[in-house]
Amino acid sequence: MEVKPRQLRSDYANAEAGVRHIFVRDLALIAMVGIYEHEKKHPQRILVNIDCAVQEMGRPLEDNIKNVVSYEKVVKDVKSIVHDGHVNLVETLAEKIAAKVLRHKAIHRVRVRVEKLDIIPEASSVGIEIERVQNPR
Repeated sequence: MEVKPRQLRSDYANAEAGVRHIFVRDLALIAMVGIYEHEKKHPQRILVNIDCAVQEMGRPLEDNIKNVVSYEKVVKDVKSIVHDGHVNLVETLAEKIAAKVLRHKAIHRVRVRVEKLDIIPEASSVGIEIERVQNPR
C-alpha cells in the first residue's frame, strides 16, 4: 500500500511554505447587529475569532514588532468595524472584518467567526464562519 505524503495546509503555520499563523480567540465585544427592532435598539454580546495565515518575510525577526503582523492591530481593526454602527447580518460583519484584515499585505488568508451569544436560549451561541483569501496582485 502506497502512503501518500500528507497535504500541507496553507491556512495554518507551515514551515515549508513560510507561513505563520496568528490568531485572536474569543474577542468579546458589544455590537449593534441584527434584523429585529429590539436588536436595532439594544446592543448585544458577540464573540469574534480570527485566524490569519501570514507569509513570513524571509528575514530575521530581530525581536521587532515592525517585522510581524501585530494581532493588536487586527483587534483594533475589528473594534473599529464593530463601533462603526449597526449592521443587519453577522454575515455582513464577518465580511467587513475579513476585508479589513486582508488589507495587511502579509496576510494571505483569514478565517473569521462571529457569534451572537444571547439569541437562542438553548444554545451557547449562533453565528457564522467565513474564510477569505487575498486577491493575487
